[in-house]
Amino acid sequence: MSLIEELAKNASKAAKQLAILSTEQKNTVLVELASALRAQSEVILQANQLDLDAAKQNQLGAAMVDRLTLTAQRIDEMAGGVEKIAELPDPVGSTRTLGRQPSGIMVKKMRVPLGVVCMIYEARPNVTADAGALCFKSGNGVILRGGKEALNSALAIAKVMHQVLNQFGLPEALITVVPDPDRALLLELMQQKDDIDLIIPRGGEGLIEFVTKNSAIPVIQHFKGVCHLYVDSEADLDIAMQLLLNGKTQRTGVCNALECLVVHQDIAEIFLPHVNKALMQAQVNINACHRAAHYFDTANVLSENEFGEEYLRLEIAVRVVDDFTGALAHIDRFGSHHTEVICTKNADTAALFQQCVDASVVMANASSRFSDGGQLGLGAEIGIATTKLHAYGPMGLESLTTEKYLVEGEGQIRT
Repeated sequence: MSLIEELAKNASKAAKQLAILSTEQKNTVLVELASALRAQSEVILQANQLDLDAAKQNQLGAAMVDRLTLTAQRIDEMAGGVEKIAELPDPVGSTRTLGRQPSGIMVKKMRVPLGVVCMIYEARPNVTADAGALCFKSGNGVILRGGKEALNSALAIAKVMHQVLNQFGLPEALITVVPDPDRALLLELMQQKDDIDLIIPRGGEGLIEFVTKNSAIPVIQHFKGVCHLYVDSEADLDIAMQLLLNGKTQRTGVCNALECLVVHQDIAEIFLPHVNKALMQAQVNINACHRAAHYFDTANVLSENEFGEEYLRLEIAVRVVDDFTGALAHIDRFGSHHTEVICTKNADTAALFQQCVDASVVMANASSRFSDGGQLGLGAEIGIATTKLHAYGPMGLESLTTEKYLVEGEGQIRT
């Protein structure tokens, strides 16, 4: 048996032990885990520094380095996410009644774990804790295959988690980190369909395409985050500016950062000169359509087909549209089903935007940066699904379960 086969079978076997744990027992483990992450913050940061040193030597891009970097605050936030997961309702075992059928049988549905989830990710060491905690609470084993960029950080976090599992007499295989980032092992991992139930890749578009193409196991896809802010003719322009600057500049290398500003023509002449000044101060590079370009001191003029790029840096596209319908058409063509935002004082317009736009998260008058499992009340997220089977948007506890039918009878037979 190969290393990968052994890891997958051990994870599958270990996951079955979670079925006998009560919600209270699982929560106790998670609270202790959060405490351990904080207590061993310095050890984790030392491991992370090894990854950052290697990233510098390998000249990784700024967005990748940002995702890779841990700080004491980020570890504290990681631990806080674990605590939030402990506080959330446990979906496992919850039931809903479908009713008594003409035959007399009573039909219900019960939420149950998926089994074993495999996370494949690049420079995101926080995924190790987020995925481990979410899968544990939802009754799933998890196999974590991080990229070589974050391997030291992932192993350090996993070591803390294993210490807590051992403390409670639980198998380390519940949270497994593949210790070798070899691509051949990744290919083998994606063939373990007898023991792994779902694969969730998190990283660049190339990684998602590679996993989708090569996996024998169902894959949750999240190709990229091309997020738009549409500023309507009835927008509060002060709020619009706040949403723009927060969405674009607070943290550029994340998938919920803004990549395109869409502006109604009726307010373009008033709003865009202020945008020009604000984005110049923030050192944001501008790519604009021909209608928007003359409002900016410096702008690269985009053709119709050049929108839809995920910049992941201090760079943004700007487009002026004729009306609300034009904004919808632009987002439909260039959006990535991740997060879309409207700024407007008209509640009917906001509601129509939220109804019509096909994205996993659609916001009215709130920053795209809230498109995050922790910010949406999920404690943390294991990934963001931009396809619709079986989840859409940030995936929390419930998204890591499915439903089975429960049928109760009194001897009924079918005639």
